[in-house]
Amino acid sequence: MPPLRKLPGHLETDPRRMLERLVGLPEVTVLGLSSTDERFELHIESIAERPGCPVCGVVATPKGWREVVLVDLQFGGKSMALHWHKRRWRCADEGCPNGSWTECDDRIAHPRMKLTRRAALRATEDVGRRGRTVNEVAIELGCDWHTVNDAVVAYGGALLEHPGRFETVNALGLDETAFLRCAPYYRTEFVTSIVDVERGQLLDLVPGRGGEAPRNWLMAQGQQWRDAVEFATLDLSGAYKAVLDACVPDATQVADPFHVVKLANDRIDEVRRRIQNEVYGHRGRKNDPLYRARRLLTMAEERLGDKGTDKMRGLLRAGDPSGQVAIAWEAKEAVRELYGHQDQATALRWIDALADDLTDKVRPPEVRSLGRTLSRWRQEITAWHRCHFTNGPTEAMNNLVKRVKRVAFGFTNFRNYRVRALLYAGKPDWSKLATITPW
Repeated sequence: MPPLRKLPGHLETDPRRMLERLVGLPEVTVLGLSSTDERFELHIESIAERPGCPVCGVVATPKGWREVVLVDLQFGGKSMALHWHKRRWRCADEGCPNGSWTECDDRIAHPRMKLTRRAALRATEDVGRRGRTVNEVAIELGCDWHTVNDAVVAYGGALLEHPGRFETVNALGLDETAFLRCAPYYRTEFVTSIVDVERGQLLDLVPGRGGEAPRNWLMAQGQQWRDAVEFATLDLSGAYKAVLDACVPDATQVADPFHVVKLANDRIDEVRRRIQNEVYGHRGRKNDPLYRARRLLTMAEERLGDKGTDKMRGLLRAGDPSGQVAIAWEAKEAVRELYGHQDQATALRWIDALADDLTDKVRPPEVRSLGRTLSRWRQEITAWHRCHFTNGPTEAMNNLVKRVKRVAFGFTNFRNYRVRALLYAGKPDWSKLATITPW
């Protein structure tokens, strides 16, 4: 008979203790295990001394058991249902108002949670940090969508409220993104992204685009935090300008260069469409000269090259007899040339002369409108030459938010939308997730 194999002394050989270690839950005894082709059913109870009454301190007496079924992490490629046989206790003092209670252990699961703590933490990280869908995680754990989403919102929301997620902000950005298109008139609802432009961090999302919600958020940060904001980037939005004027009046507002040039391109398109209708009596068609020139008109002049420039001018001669589209194109290029200057004083002189020229009565009405806008926003537009901050990081955060929305196939609940977006783009400290208590 061959000799018995000698095992290292540190190995666990008791089958029950081996199973308890595999389960990995603190201070529990495994009562039993059953399985099907797709699921494990694990029954446990806590190892705990008889507690005292939380009100009067008298040692409690047993009252029975209550079985709670929780969803746990997968084990061996199968979903796991954890049957926690909780002890019920009664105060031995008949005059105590406490009556009876059920034992709790937050290390296993928090009250009112259908996921174990470790499953909830993993689901929060998978959905919030790795961008997985709630439905995908729910299928993996063998539960429904709401079970996972409730855990992600509870733990993720608590993680986002952890102090120190964002510190002093030097450059602040505001921009809007569409949240929901709702019935009965299919009105689009918007939310405002509040971004730390310098660090590229999404600070928060608030309902609406301008108005009370962003103003209340900024005022809630405290005077010292607001005083540290030196620059604030925005598109040419009067609503956001009013918010910044009220909350951070000492900050230098910077109009985003992309939106300034886009405004000039929009005015070209407005002139082109008006002339198209005046000359041809219909909207642009594929063989109409102005329609064929529509993309060339919005391209930068240096990207056109000689061939592109000759083609564009030929199409304008054919379709723009009054020369108004050509005037709008020259105005757009003059706006672009503004950003070739290196200092704010030169840029201010340039924009003042340009606005004065564009508002001349001989200019098309759309070009005069562009000139008035440049004059009204002259300080914000030329502030870029001082700091070179743009709304680019804010737009990047909006793209991350839209990615979360696409993965989820849209949101109808703003709280879910906010938590999911901030977990993905708000740079929470994921090392603190294991210390989070959801309520």
